[in-house]
Amino acid sequence: MTVDQLLIIGILLATAVLFLWDRWRHDLVAIGALLVCVVSGLVNYSDAFTGFSHPAVITVACVLILSAGLQNTGAVDWLTKTLLPVTAGPTLSIFSLTCLAAILSGFMNNVGALAILIPVALQMAARLKMPPGQILMPLAFGSILGGMTTLIGTPPNLIVSGIRAETTEFGYFSMFDFTPVGLAVAITGILFISLLGWRLVPVRQQTSQESFDLSAYLTEARVTEDSKAAGMRLYELETALGEADAQIVGLVRNDVRVAPASLSRRIYSNDILIIEAEAEPLANVLSSLGLVLEAAKKNDSEEPSKKSETGKLRDTEKANKNPDAVTQENKTEKQTAASEIILAEYVVLPASLLVNRTPKAIELRTRFGVNLLALSRTGRRTMARLRTIQFKAGDVLMLQGSPEAIAEFAENTGCVPLAERALRIPDKRKALLGGLIMLLAISVIVLGLLPPAIAFMCSVLAVTALQIIPLRSVYQVIDWPVIVLLAALIPVAGAMQNTGAADLIARGLLDTLAQGHAIIALGLILIVTMTLSDLMNNAATAAIMCPIALGAASQLNVNPDAFLMAVAVGASCAFLTPIGHQNNTLILGPGGFRFGDYWRLGLPLEILVITVSIPTLILVWPL
Repeated sequence: MTVDQLLIIGILLATAVLFLWDRWRHDLVAIGALLVCVVSGLVNYSDAFTGFSHPAVITVACVLILSAGLQNTGAVDWLTKTLLPVTAGPTLSIFSLTCLAAILSGFMNNVGALAILIPVALQMAARLKMPPGQILMPLAFGSILGGMTTLIGTPPNLIVSGIRAETTEFGYFSMFDFTPVGLAVAITGILFISLLGWRLVPVRQQTSQESFDLSAYLTEARVTEDSKAAGMRLYELETALGEADAQIVGLVRNDVRVAPASLSRRIYSNDILIIEAEAEPLANVLSSLGLVLEAAKKNDSEEPSKKSETGKLRDTEKANKNPDAVTQENKTEKQTAASEIILAEYVVLPASLLVNRTPKAIELRTRFGVNLLALSRTGRRTMARLRTIQFKAGDVLMLQGSPEAIAEFAENTGCVPLAERALRIPDKRKALLGGLIMLLAISVIVLGLLPPAIAFMCSVLAVTALQIIPLRSVYQVIDWPVIVLLAALIPVAGAMQNTGAADLIARGLLDTLAQGHAIIALGLILIVTMTLSDLMNNAATAAIMCPIALGAASQLNVNPDAFLMAVAVGASCAFLTPIGHQNNTLILGPGGFRFGDYWRLGLPLEILVITVSIPTLILVWPL
């Protein structure tokens, strides 16, 4: 074993450990691995960032943009409304939903397809009176299965195709080279999930507004005339309430409820503050500030709607000193009061800007005018330190604010709604144009007229020029962590091949376990890839396993395509854990799942995938 081989194997092991530890984001770990390879001389300086121009990376970015274009036109919503049964039972409903998810995932980003269908799944669960998890897990797994059926369905397929072009004389895989094996696995998997598998999903409590139990934590307190809070600014009052880990989520003034979005708003006597906190620590703080619980006031038959003389006097004095300020504040209050204040549930996407950040860090209230009332993680409501808790992918957030403010927050941070959405009215012209552009790009690729990266880049130019997707949204819809991850790991995978480390690992696997049998080696590559994919990012798994698969095929002197396809299937089939695939993470909060819930359906599904895929691989890609 050479020094370079020892180095690259050590770097890969350290990278895998960091992926599993999940302390840092995967793209940062991948960049670190790339830089270590460059500094140690395993990757040339001139080749360090060639991954960013790799056709697979460009294609992934383009597919994400085109997927967003199809969503924005409302075409997917129309398909959902048209194709899904309204009165069917559980088996047919789950079959229809998972089939739709699989079809969409074959031609658009599978995370986007799942995000669109989550509200539909929750509505279906309510109609069938089933726990939402029994719909959500089949939906997530169906979207993963559908992604493996085409070249653009999932990033691992593009990685496999790119590595094939770079390391063999066969060039890239075509658009539908993945379809024979992928479709056989997808059909078998969906039938199993629909007929039997959904019954294996653990029954967990629904994450909904009822499960948050807000009434136990919301308190109304009135500001009395002699209260220390009278005359304070909102931020000053929140600082005082910080001792009880409390926050003000609403304000009632003159019988009109307004959202306290501005921290500079002044508090007057007779204002009613709606405070979120645990009951016991809040009591002492309320007493020290001279605040009186509104329930107690009402029991004493006092009239809370009348403004006190002291409050009127303060307003008069303020008007005499600065009438423009009062006019402006009153105008702001009226505008805020006129806006409808709603509660809404949103789930944090794996690629969300919120992940590992706190409400305080993103200035949730001051920047977006939105209050975080509660957070549910794996089905359990979290109350402690809401303002400083770090968001995680799959968290369910209960937000309060105007519909416009919440929609802006979700769009800018990467969250999707859980509640049933009003169906967007499709723009028929844009939906038709978007569909035709996607169809034209696929046709050009199938006919071999243009490579995928060029064809899809032309499509992106077309959808932006025709305003199917707004220009301002083009860069927002790209999952940049995935792009960086792919671009960084492609040169690292090349270093594995160039140093001979991939052949060394492959030889060790063949000599120890396969003992020279090609079919056993093929199954081994598939199982190892599936195992790694259950524990770390599937694109990273594909990048690491492709050189090893090629080394195994070279050692056995058999068709490398069969082994590359085994990597593609294995990298996509991550069903045992919530961290193996972004779609598994996305349903963690809405389904109320725990880490160990996935294997009950995932393990028999993975066994089924192995059973179906190995003979199909040998049939379609003879050894």
